[in-house]
Amino acid sequence: MNRREFLKRTVVAGIAGGIALTGLNKVETAWAATIAVGTMIDLTKCDGCTGKDLPACVAACRETNRDRFPRPRPEDIRPYWPQKKFEDWSQKQDVTNRLTPYNWTFVQKVEVEHQGKKATVFIPRRCMHCDNPPCANLCPFSAQEKTPEGPVLIDPNTCFGGAKCREVCPWHIPQRQAGVGLYLKVAPKFAGGGVMYKCDLCYNRIINGELPACVDACPKGAIEFGPKEEMRKKARARAAAINGYIYGEKENGGTSTFYVSAVPFTVLHRALMEQKQSPGLPVEVENYLETANGLAQGLLLAPVAGVLAAGLAVYKGMKGDGNNE
Repeated sequence: MNRREFLKRTVVAGIAGGIALTGLNKVETAWAATIAVGTMIDLTKCDGCTGKDLPACVAACRETNRDRFPRPRPEDIRPYWPQKKFEDWSQKQDVTNRLTPYNWTFVQKVEVEHQGKKATVFIPRRCMHCDNPPCANLCPFSAQEKTPEGPVLIDPNTCFGGAKCREVCPWHIPQRQAGVGLYLKVAPKFAGGGVMYKCDLCYNRIINGELPACVDACPKGAIEFGPKEEMRKKARARAAAINGYIYGEKENGGTSTFYVSAVPFTVLHRALMEQKQSPGLPVEVENYLETANGLAQGLLLAPVAGVLAAGLAVYKGMKGDGNNE
């Protein structure tokens, strides 16, 4: 039995109450039960695919999502009032050592010392898919969505590229590309910075019973995928077995991504900062929505977001399409 078939059987078997799937060729009905999914990333198994031009997870992510990358026209990439700058990665699409609108996952390599021993740790980085994502809840255009299955999505046809999502993300994950998006149709000279892009955990693949591309491609089995609570249990069991540590279970109010490491995440974070690598791994970082400023901002943005969302819906309805041309 291959990993994909194992995943399908595991998900179907794990649905609360059970669902009759006799005769079905796919597992969409299983996902329709809104079972939450997640990933466990075992840093003791990841070796960064040493010796390859690209880590397998990075290469698979880029290939899978290539048709969804932004394609701005040069004449549309320009500042808008009152901004005097813009973010353009269209001429740097081959950058793979950080997150960009064209690179939604990458692997950090960090040298650490723990308990008198030196070690090299490889850390796959991408969206954590938080349980209560400030990015989605504070987007004034309602361009982001926390799905029942767990992944946090950005709608490129609604996003104005204001980058509020990146500002409130503890890891500053979403990345902006100028010269694309709805703002070009609405107010190109006065509003909008482009569109924000990030990992969506291969949402279209998982609702069709497939593994996320990074999981499917990993030669070491360092990234596991399945029902979220199962991933949590596996992370806890693995951490206990190696006398290690878990990251992502509590940070930012909890996430759908559980890292397991033999080295404390406080040590990893400090090493990342000392070696000037970003994003870091701040431990038990507070969810912005639970702060006084975050709560106040949410209350202020709520009515504005409602009006903007309604306006965008009307605009799209009048145009008769939802594309991003």
